[in-house]
Amino acid sequence: MPASGEGSYHHGRLREALLEAAERTVREQGPDQLSLRELARETGVSHAAPRRHFADRQALLDALAVVGFERLHAELRDGPAADPDGGFAARLEAAVQTCLRFATRDAALLELMFAGKHRPGADDVRAAAERTFGLLDQLIHEGERTGDLEAGSATDVGTVLFATLLGLAALANTGMTTQEELERLTARAMALILRGARPR
Repeated sequence: MPASGEGSYHHGRLREALLEAAERTVREQGPDQLSLRELARETGVSHAAPRRHFADRQALLDALAVVGFERLHAELRDGPAADPDGGFAARLEAAVQTCLRFATRDAALLELMFAGKHRPGADDVRAAAERTFGLLDQLIHEGERTGDLEAGSATDVGTVLFATLLGLAALANTGMTTQEELERLTARAMALILRGARPR
């Protein structure tokens, strides 16, 4: 698309187009290959146009990390983990399975998201991460209130769940397990965690 195509991105569309192109680059080549100039060429705008929305490459990476957290937040919020009629154990497993699907489908984006939330000054990324993981935190605390989890165990359960999730995702992303086996291992891990966290 020639540079004159910039007119196609009026009314804020350029920002979305740049983020979509950036996500493709991160998924296919990794974040190190991301370049504002190359994205401008890909979206058919002048090399200066992206700076209307992103001050520099890092600002674009941070915005992409926020998009990732918002996407995961929506999947958790609207999926079976949010079903008020579901039992606690089923809802928690659904939440973990949702996170695992995201981690195996968008591994490069997830890595960018996690790196971004720890970077000094990345307040937007950190806020998006807190909103997303806040849903899991609320669910775990709900388990305490319903008596499915031992009182005072929420922090420990959350940490073990997070570590388990990352470990299982690593197995899948390095080809050490199949998707079918991943689902079985996840269900088994959840059963063991919940058994260990039951009130004594």
